[in-house]
Amino acid sequence: MFVRQSRLIIGYAWPMLIAQLVSMGMPVIDTVLLGHYSTEDLAAVAVGGSIYVTILLSMSGVVQAVSPIVAHLKGAGRNDELAGVLHQGFWLSLFLSIPGVLCLLYPDLLLELSSLDPGVDTKARAYLAALAWGFPASLLYRAFYAFCVAVGLPRPLMVISLICTLIHGLLASVLVSGEWGGAPLGVIGCGVSNAFVGWLALAVGMIHMRTSGRLKIYNLFHGWRAPHMKTQRALLRLGMPMGFSSFVEISAFTFVALFVARLGTGVVAGHRVVANLAGVCYMLPLSLGLATLSCVGQAAGARDWACARISAVAGLSVGSVVSVLFGVALWFGRTALVDAYTDDPAVRDVCLSLIVYLATYQVFDAIQTVAAHALRAYKITFVPMLVHIAAFWGVGLFGGWWLAFRAPSPMGAAGFWLASVLSLVLAAIFLGGLLWRVARPLAR
Repeated sequence: MFVRQSRLIIGYAWPMLIAQLVSMGMPVIDTVLLGHYSTEDLAAVAVGGSIYVTILLSMSGVVQAVSPIVAHLKGAGRNDELAGVLHQGFWLSLFLSIPGVLCLLYPDLLLELSSLDPGVDTKARAYLAALAWGFPASLLYRAFYAFCVAVGLPRPLMVISLICTLIHGLLASVLVSGEWGGAPLGVIGCGVSNAFVGWLALAVGMIHMRTSGRLKIYNLFHGWRAPHMKTQRALLRLGMPMGFSSFVEISAFTFVALFVARLGTGVVAGHRVVANLAGVCYMLPLSLGLATLSCVGQAAGARDWACARISAVAGLSVGSVVSVLFGVALWFGRTALVDAYTDDPAVRDVCLSLIVYLATYQVFDAIQTVAAHALRAYKITFVPMLVHIAAFWGVGLFGGWWLAFRAPSPMGAAGFWLASVLSLVLAAIFLGGLLWRVARPLAR
């Protein structure tokens, strides 16, 4: 059974990995286009993009509560109830879109933290206002995404991601440069394109829901349900800690970037390169975590606790082995990777001094990510949130600040990366231990 579940998890994970990596191409496209267009526009997308991603991923974490509930129902053979949960996920997405859109339209408090030049501030506001038009669609699509993950249908997500990223690249290049026949829109063009692609992804998802033979059995368009308070409470009870965990992780990296800014341009640039590599590397454990959530959740719904435990162990094992290999590859390929990012000798030296931490923590990141998602499959989210707060804010952020600036021998940017390793070790130990305590008694 271990081998079977391992193969199942890998089969679920690889399309999601491709989908996640391709989606990361959209901000890369924006950065490249605006880097050749205007420094002000590039700064605006950097600040505005950070705000948007923080808001979207935090609220998406809440909506992701659809996954464990749907996985349990599918495992229990209650397929007739799946449509109702998805409908409630859509309603929750619409409700959460209201504060999300307001934050994007009125970002005064968030932008004041950055002390931007007036020109950059104006363009960042315009970029966020354009993104606000697509925010509801992006959040609604996340409910569809969570549903597909739960029922074990990741390949449509990969195809939709490929389509949307390709179209975004074409549309954004035309809008930014003015090749559409009007004035060049710069950063606003990227915002408009992102908003359009958000609605496009949702439309393609809805078409797939209507036409897919594998989804027709769930009657997803039959008997649309109005908001149901009991289900909404269940989604929020699971989802709020998940969303806050996402916020903790994202905000920790954001504040680290702000602290590192004190250390000079070369250090900031080197940190940014390694942080970008870290974001790419994270897609691997995230995909395996989502796949593990699906397998564990379905087994738990079927009350097959032995299968649930084996699925969790399989997810952790696959994640650990692949991450070790990934870390080794990072170490031996570090020079080539850094050379692909920069030719500046000072920035290159900073990158090479920091990438050792990135290679070191891969296995711990995989363990804590997969364990957290497996616990979500058991509908346990509050304690993992507390672990993430202690690990990422307490050890990673505060501990990193102390090592970087206040230790007897201040380490600079390396202090934050060492603290990140320690925070992930802490999270891996506590979340892995909690998963063991939950899964083992149930499997007896």
